[in-house]
Amino acid sequence: MKIKSVELVKTIYSKKERYPEPLNGEFVFVGRSNVGKSTLLNTLTERNIAKTSKKPGKTASVNFYKINDLLYFVDLPGYGFAKVSEKERLRWKQIIEFYFESRFWNIKMIFLLVDGRHELQKNDEMMIDWLKEMDLPFSIVLTKIDKLKMSEKSKMIRYYRNLFGENYIVIPYSAVTKEGVSEILKLVEDLGGAKV
Repeated sequence: MKIKSVELVKTIYSKKERYPEPLNGEFVFVGRSNVGKSTLLNTLTERNIAKTSKKPGKTASVNFYKINDLLYFVDLPGYGFAKVSEKERLRWKQIIEFYFESRFWNIKMIFLLVDGRHELQKNDEMMIDWLKEMDLPFSIVLTKIDKLKMSEKSKMIRYYRNLFGENYIVIPYSAVTKEGVSEILKLVEDLGGAKV
């Protein structure tokens, strides 16, 4: 799959705002703050569409990126340890929940980003339980995998594949080596229902 065009069409900050007209499916990117979500979006699109920062919590809205005029990449606010106010954290939680509840019918795949250097964190576990409860399709993207030695990397990949079993796709990904990029784009192409 080759991404020829990317356009930020809508930025949602509250439940009152209207979502854009649906296209041929939505591919959602979600994960803890600072897990590398913006970097992944920039790597997949080969453009600096999402702001990256060493400080967690840069994404504070639901961002709809139109890809090749066919489908959306949807970037959700990070959850977890971002140093933001309780009020702001609650707003993020509400808009994430509202997005899933409002658009579940058009979601083709959720890419849940997890830091591949560590075992599953509590708030990732909570997100997974919630996605399962809502019966939403998701795959696990293991980020920052290039920071591990080969033996550690193999061990963590094995740990996550054992944890999720055969029903879920686990994709080791690196922004440095580009490992996993073609696999993610192939999944988007297969599920998007059109050659992109």
